[in-house]
Amino acid sequence: MISDRQEAGGVVHPLVNFIGKASRAIQSLAHPTLTQFVLRLALAVPFWKSGMLKWHGLFQLNDTAIDLFTEEFKLHLPGGPYPFPHPELFAFVSGCGEVMFPVLLVLGLGTRFAALGLLLMTIVIELTVPDGWPIHLTWAAMALAIAAWGPGRVSIDALCERLVRR
Repeated sequence: MISDRQEAGGVVHPLVNFIGKASRAIQSLAHPTLTQFVLRLALAVPFWKSGMLKWHGLFQLNDTAIDLFTEEFKLHLPGGPYPFPHPELFAFVSGCGEVMFPVLLVLGLGTRFAALGLLLMTIVIELTVPDGWPIHLTWAAMALAIAAWGPGRVSIDALCERLVRR
């Protein structure tokens, strides 16, 4: 006569093996090198697209970008909303950051610095458009992950690190 324990062990053991194999397969698919590269791309894209809309040429902001910071965008702080101080400066710095930081992220050059820059921009964006918090939280999580774990092996930062070690 087979006991309940033996019968359960006969079912549980193959199930545990299957779960272990499935977990290892998923882990190999979501390899850290690939994950870090995809995180960098995913965070770079929305900022790059927004940044490219602000420019009319090399270091020449279009009128729309300045108008956004002058007329539309407000800082939602206690007692506010408040207009942006020096809207032309904020538009220029924002446009530069939205183009420069994504390029650095994609290349994996100064990656943690670029991630920190986009995290700070995300905080300002959240103060400007508080209803966008679900996407802003996603951007912040990606920026924090990149800052914490770095760019991964497929990056100029990693190449420089390997060269320095030699």
